[in-house]
Amino acid sequence: MKAMILAAGRGERMRPLTDHLPKPLLKVAGIPLIEYHIKKLANIGVSDIVINLAWLGECIVDYLQNGEKFGVNIQYSWEKDGALETAGGIIKALPKLAEKNEPFLVVNGDIYIDYDFSQLPKLTEQQQAHLWLVDNPAHNLSGDFFLKDGVLQSKQQAEMEGETALQQHCFTFSGIGLYRPSLFQAYLENKVMPLAPILKAAMEKQQISGEKLSGLWTDVGTPERLQQLNKHIQGKG
Repeated sequence: MKAMILAAGRGERMRPLTDHLPKPLLKVAGIPLIEYHIKKLANIGVSDIVINLAWLGECIVDYLQNGEKFGVNIQYSWEKDGALETAGGIIKALPKLAEKNEPFLVVNGDIYIDYDFSQLPKLTEQQQAHLWLVDNPAHNLSGDFFLKDGVLQSKQQAEMEGETALQQHCFTFSGIGLYRPSLFQAYLENKVMPLAPILKAAMEKQQISGEKLSGLWTDVGTPERLQQLNKHIQGKG
């Protein structure tokens, strides 16, 4: 299996920390966020990793180089005219990721997790993706997707179908997903594109499964969240 780490974002809400350092290189307990992901992927035998780059991407290249020191092979997908958003970045990197129609793992470079990736599911031929969800954090209380019996729906889709217990089953997308290349096949001509419309279109066909992510998860989106996460990790130590 191949994997992609999304690392092209500007990190506006993290300023001034990201004025001179890309967000995936911000440190938790003295280790850059992106390094945690690479080590976890290496531990489950994922040796081919693609990282997309835009803002201060050269800093990431300088730190990670070709990945040899982590026991992996890293390729870079540059978005030199500016970040292409999540789906746009995946589509641009697809030639480096697609192998027949084998699934590949995508992880946001600016999250912290203690999940070890060792229990990845096997997608059926009908499944286009599998997403990991988390309980809704304070900055996203309404959630993103509806999860029932292992199948995902958009909130709008669930509401149309008359789901009465919507809030009990509506969770936030963790930024971790397993995708088939064919999920993006109809969108190859798109340059800048968010991921949500592609996911929602596949959800309408019941092609996306999901599960709750166990363990610690933090979207390191503000300096305050980074500070709180470091306090939490140091407290555990």
